[in-house]
Amino acid sequence: MSARRTIARAVAVSGVGLHLGKPCRLSFEPSMPGTGIRFRRVDLAGAPETRAHADTAELAERRTQLGTGDAALHTVEHVLAAVAGSGVDDVLIAMDGPEPPILDGSSRPFLDALHEAGVVEHGGSVEYLRVRRPVRVVDGESVYEAHPADALTLEVQIDFAHPLVGTQRGAWVVTPATFEHELSGARTFGFMREVEALRAKGLIQGATTENAVVLDEQGVVGTTLRWPDEFVRHKAMDFVGDLALAGKRVQARIMATKPSHRGTVLLVRALLAQARREEQVLGIEEIMKVLPHRYPFLLVDRVLELEEKRIVGIKNVTINEPFFQGHFPGHPIMPGVLIVEAMAQVGGMLLMGTVEDPDSKVVYFMSLDNVKFRKPVKPGDQLRFELEMMQVRGKICRMQGVAKVDGEVVCEAEMAAMVRDR
Repeated sequence: MSARRTIARAVAVSGVGLHLGKPCRLSFEPSMPGTGIRFRRVDLAGAPETRAHADTAELAERRTQLGTGDAALHTVEHVLAAVAGSGVDDVLIAMDGPEPPILDGSSRPFLDALHEAGVVEHGGSVEYLRVRRPVRVVDGESVYEAHPADALTLEVQIDFAHPLVGTQRGAWVVTPATFEHELSGARTFGFMREVEALRAKGLIQGATTENAVVLDEQGVVGTTLRWPDEFVRHKAMDFVGDLALAGKRVQARIMATKPSHRGTVLLVRALLAQARREEQVLGIEEIMKVLPHRYPFLLVDRVLELEEKRIVGIKNVTINEPFFQGHFPGHPIMPGVLIVEAMAQVGGMLLMGTVEDPDSKVVYFMSLDNVKFRKPVKPGDQLRFELEMMQVRGKICRMQGVAKVDGEVVCEAEMAAMVRDR
């Protein structure tokens, strides 16, 4: 239930792109809650915008590409890694060219720019992509396995036929601190033996030994490594950037062997597809089979998500609610106690899902703590209740919940409930 984050002010960097070799000025700009990561091509008519999402990603060679044609955005993985690695949820990235500057070949300059701009909370709640069941994706030599976890953990293995690289492995729990200190400074790398073929394809037009780690048959050309395993760290950094295409913060333990940009995009698509399949929608008929409440006191219309310890429910507020007849006539406001009651009913749905023979049971609420009302709720609003089970002892459960309208918290509370025989 963390607050979403953006940046406090605009900040810009400039340079030449890695593959296309064209100059570009890139500006990070604050954005509204819930807008996500978006790119804007300010050099094109109409300044078209592209959402950073797996749905807009193309399966391109050696880079992460968004969109096609003249408005396409190439090699965006380092920028996305800095945004996701710093915990920024909403930001507009304005570019006057088709490809971000490569700068020193890592995501650290972009991260430094975000820090200069100031990362701030700005309302709304963070959205998570939680892996509930294992997912396996194979794309050529790239193999991925994703498993449930409470945080993003990456275990990456690479294998290159070069004495300085060979087989390298690394594992990181990705937080803003670990990303900054362990991954952000790892630079892109390539091999002299590939240069001619890649340039013939129109790639690495802007690559130099100053913005990439270049290896010949003997070793590194024109620079020194920042870590002995900088190569696997760079692959993990790219991985963080490509996972940002989920449009949410990913919570999973992911093991990747020989990851590629193409393979990671396919992994993100598989994770999103599984999440969509697992969404559980319970209508009013199913709700009435669980809750004993009836009109005018049944205050839950739908259940959108139902997990072992988490539930999301919906209440549509209309002017036809019976309480509006006498509560602030002429200025109808939903009573706060009924907002809490609706939240409790959603919590009751969660609790009843944990007991055997629920038809013979009933939920009684025992206590309310830390209840806060943030904004009034009016006719026409849709209340979204998000509750998590914090503690279970025998037949007693403690839950924490929030109620939102349009992504903004209007009420929050902690509550305890008990399951008893009906």
